Amino acid sequence: MNIEIITIILFSLLFVALFLGIPVAFAMGGLGVLFMLLLTGPKFLTNISTTAFSSWTSEVLLAIPLFLLMANFLQYSGIGEDLYGTMYKWLGSVPGGLAIGTVIICAIFGAISGISAVATITMGLVALPSMLEKGYDKIIAIGCISAGGTLAILIPPSIIMVLYASFTDESVGKLFIGGIIPGIILTMLFSIYILVMAYLKPESCPPVPKDQRSTWREKLVSLKAILFPILLIFLVLGVIYIGICTPTEAAGIGALGSFLCVLVKKKISWPIMNKACGGALRVTCMILWIVLGAKLFTNIYHALGAPEFILEVIQSISLNRLAVIILMMGILFVLGCFIDPLGIMMITLPVFQPLLGRLDVNLLWFGILFTVNMELSYITPPFGFNLFYMKSVVPSGITMGDIYRSIIPYVFIEIIMIGILIAQPELVLWLPGLMMGR
Repeated sequence: MNIEIITIILFSLLFVALFLGIPVAFAMGGLGVLFMLLLTGPKFLTNISTTAFSSWTSEVLLAIPLFLLMANFLQYSGIGEDLYGTMYKWLGSVPGGLAIGTVIICAIFGAISGISAVATITMGLVALPSMLEKGYDKIIAIGCISAGGTLAILIPPSIIMVLYASFTDESVGKLFIGGIIPGIILTMLFSIYILVMAYLKPESCPPVPKDQRSTWREKLVSLKAILFPILLIFLVLGVIYIGICTPTEAAGIGALGSFLCVLVKKKISWPIMNKACGGALRVTCMILWIVLGAKLFTNIYHALGAPEFILEVIQSISLNRLAVIILMMGILFVLGCFIDPLGIMMITLPVFQPLLGRLDVNLLWFGILFTVNMELSYITPPFGFNLFYMKSVVPSGITMGDIYRSIIPYVFIEIIMIGILIAQPELVLWLPGLMMGR
């Protein structure tokens, strides 16, 4: 059986399995084992145990439970409420200021957690009622939280980047550093959009009334709330950039720092410890099983000669490197409407990576493009995770249709961001280049 027919059968069965609701790990792993049996015989089944051992003992993946633990501790630390209080005092008097402050808080949460759900749910509970009470249009208020939460996917540390690195053998540290400038730019683009809306429709995001604004003394005192988050960000990313620690070691420092934050704020209790540790354990186990299933799927597909086949297909339709990148971004965008980011990564990277290597595409640069596209998957209907996170915390009068409408402008902004990074690769590569110089 030739590779063309095998490719059609393999991916058709994969999409049928996913459509039927079979978890990604079992769909990919099961097909990998099935085709291994059919095409190579039972003697190669030992590949399952060796693949599991090599994947699950990877030093890169060891960072995942530590970053998850850091995020879970932060979720119960009360930092979100403190940060929002600071932004309320400093930006409340500015039209659209509460929404801009919420986006900034989401960026800060992204830089100390790496998980979209933490910022989205926390700000949905803290910032959304406040903005609605101050007269903000519900579309503006919901949209800035849903989109702001996705910044955790791009701003390091990012779980998506760790997984991307484990599949491409790219440096996690360089991916983290490469995401800093794009993350800052995207935060600024979200904020600029809110300012434009505040100018065009002042009634949609009004400033806080004068009698409720803070004095300069209150503003200065409130700054103490941002000291610990900023310290933790510089500690985790700084030790990676300077070269003192690997990302895995930095994740350990971050987990310890977030635990100390919970301790200092006197939020510690056995129920919180159980929720934080149990939540990190469950998500870690899920990720490791997905990684194993994807590796089994990838191994059999590569063994059958997939890289050569993919290159021949691209060459036969005469696509240049830029056209291939744009085509890949389009495929990722469409898949992001229906499949979770981990599933997309497992399905596409085995196909994309050999082709990117042949076209001499920088995998660090492509990794950031990939990550921005995965941000989009969190807010694109019908299955964007952040949309459902928001639905779980919004008041009863807000419908799913309202949530869908709120994210439309941010989808276009993120698409523009992808275009900017394609046109200006140095926005990604400059900081990692300085890091290499060290």
